[in-house]
Amino acid sequence: MQTTSLALHTDKYQINMMYAHWVNGTHKRKAVFEAYFRKLPFGNGYAVFAGLERIVNYISQLRFTMDDIKFLSKQEENYDPVFLEELLQFSFQGTIHSMKEGAIVFPDEPLIRVEGSIMETQLVETAILNFMNYQTLIATKASRIKQVAQQDILLEFGTRRAQEADAAIWGARASYVAGFDATSNMLAGERFGIPTAGTHAHSWVQSFMSEQEAFDVYAKVLPDQVTLLVDTFDTLNSGVPHAINTAKKLESQGKKMNAIRLDSGDLAYLSIQARQMLDEAGLDYVKIVASNDLDENTIFNLKAQGARIDTWGVGTQLITASDQPSLGGVYKLVEREVDGAMLPTIKISANPEKVSTPGKKEVFRIIDPKHGKAIADYICYPDEEQPLQGGPLKLFNPLHPYLKKTVTRYEAVNMLEPIFVNGRKVYELPNLDEIRAYHREQMNLFWPEYQRKLNPEIYRVNISPAAWNMKQKLIAEHVKSTEE
Repeated sequence: MQTTSLALHTDKYQINMMYAHWVNGTHKRKAVFEAYFRKLPFGNGYAVFAGLERIVNYISQLRFTMDDIKFLSKQEENYDPVFLEELLQFSFQGTIHSMKEGAIVFPDEPLIRVEGSIMETQLVETAILNFMNYQTLIATKASRIKQVAQQDILLEFGTRRAQEADAAIWGARASYVAGFDATSNMLAGERFGIPTAGTHAHSWVQSFMSEQEAFDVYAKVLPDQVTLLVDTFDTLNSGVPHAINTAKKLESQGKKMNAIRLDSGDLAYLSIQARQMLDEAGLDYVKIVASNDLDENTIFNLKAQGARIDTWGVGTQLITASDQPSLGGVYKLVEREVDGAMLPTIKISANPEKVSTPGKKEVFRIIDPKHGKAIADYICYPDEEQPLQGGPLKLFNPLHPYLKKTVTRYEAVNMLEPIFVNGRKVYELPNLDEIRAYHREQMNLFWPEYQRKLNPEIYRVNISPAAWNMKQKLIAEHVKSTEE
């Protein structure tokens, strides 16, 4: 039977490495890992960090149960019972720093930093990446849609197409973080306090003798929440006229219909015609909701065609991130304990973009105080005096060092917040409204050219000269050792 614990929400090789360190006597050595992604999803100019709440809950409750230990004892590795007994006493005692949920983030900068024993930092890798990768991906997709929809209402409709219940619930939350207004998922509404929204299905209309009867009965039962799906049979010749009749009956009772919903066909043409029909009937207050495999591209095109749509129900394309179903975030060792001292370490690769930047790092957002806009993100070591002490700050592209500039007047904001310190949670999780407000503040820090859907300007992510020199030093040492 499956355990209710998440301790085994990890890859087997994590357990095997933990065991090997334990047998080798190196399991208590200190290590620092950083989680980040290398490439922006969807060709976007930025990403939206999400998933921290689930990570915090996971770390806080991280324990091995007797069921977990029984399962591990049956593995072909034949783990030593003393090791398994030690796992029963396990709790996370490390330190975690993280971006805040809703933060605007970029490639190659640490989103989460985990410090602790090699055993515990290795164990949490899989779950942290799982939660971070999915929710950041969905929040970024939702933000792209929000950028196109602007002030229109956005409804998350993806539950039935999501990859299981957790994806539906946490995807709804990630969408709300990035600006969606409501979800159709009732469990997400209950758990997170997200506003819920819904209409009725085609089956409701089909279950009555006529479309008119179906509309009238629905309006009678829910007179203050009437949104009618008008495309079951014929949108313009049947659905909209019948909805108008129902709206008139509601008016006679002192009520107003909220909206009609279009779920198929040429949404631009149908919305234009439906808007005209509603207005001519004196129902200019009735809104038009549209759904049907929408995403930022279809919404952009529909708006370009003059569609008269007020509310967008977005499902499959959002909750599955269909055009890029994975963020590709990674978790890399950047520092390790050697003879009692912490030393930077590097991952070398034949692919230059996969060569890691060694050492434990901070991320500062450099802001122009005159315009209140972000200039660049600056990655440096914790003991570096700049940028906190001000003074000229040299910014250069780590892949193309000749692309450089120096800034003298700026504000530096540390983007990594302490979440756990020596196993103790020190961060108070904000509520969703606070997260949404923080996300809006973050968006306002960036010029429109970084936020546009097509061909966004590339935002600067720079590393300090000290970090750059350390990276070149370790690469040179590796090259020399392979030549000898």
